[in-house]
Amino acid sequence: MISDKAHIDPSAKIGENVKIHPFAFIDKDVEIGDNCVIMPFASIIRGTRLGKGCKIYQGAIVGADPQDFRWKGGFTYCFVGDNTVIRENVIINRGIAEEGGTRIGADSFLMANSHVGHDSHIADKCVIGNNVSIAGDVEIGECTILSSAVVIHENSHIGRWVLVKGGCRITGNVPPFCIMAHNPTSYFGVNAYLLGKHGNMSSDRIDDIAKCYRHLYQSGSSVFAALKRIAADVDPSPERDEIIDFINGVNLRIVAIPKDLE
Repeated sequence: MISDKAHIDPSAKIGENVKIHPFAFIDKDVEIGDNCVIMPFASIIRGTRLGKGCKIYQGAIVGADPQDFRWKGGFTYCFVGDNTVIRENVIINRGIAEEGGTRIGADSFLMANSHVGHDSHIADKCVIGNNVSIAGDVEIGECTILSSAVVIHENSHIGRWVLVKGGCRITGNVPPFCIMAHNPTSYFGVNAYLLGKHGNMSSDRIDDIAKCYRHLYQSGSSVFAALKRIAADVDPSPERDEIIDFINGVNLRIVAIPKDLE
């Protein structure tokens, strides 16, 4: 199952039932889990830890050197969860410090030509569209979809179950359960279809999420006032509390709220 035309460093740890095609490159100190498939001309660079059942397509580079002047050549890491698919020409940079590292969650799908910068963390079950660019130190919550050509700037934080439509440029933080669209990026509604179909969320809970975002994005009030109204007007629930905690945790740097309302 491993081609003699592939380059595999002797220090690499290869799991069971792994298929490595001709002309793949497996660097030193790489770990590849059971049942992975590495396609021709894919490169797995040192410090990368692939989980089980991953498939890496042609031209992808997993664990590439960080594109950051703070990295001085030290040994750093890139972690990829189980059953993740990385399509053609995707580039994932590993971290810039010995601790931590870049992390891609399990059951995620990274489409062709996308890029993930150093020390970014993508949670489980995310979809990263074609030509998406994710800068360094970005956090993306589980079950989030970034459509084609989305750009995520450094230090941005995107919550769970978010849908960002194609071509958007995210320069701040996107709270959970919502849809972002247009340029400049603006709030487009609640991600109701996916929350109901795949998140098994009731219509009442989705309505409460929508009520939270009406206060935040559509009332014309400040973020501080919107938070007070959400706490007073929306019944307590895990989703309401998650929205409040997210906004408080990112210091009010929320996408698509005018500066004079922050």
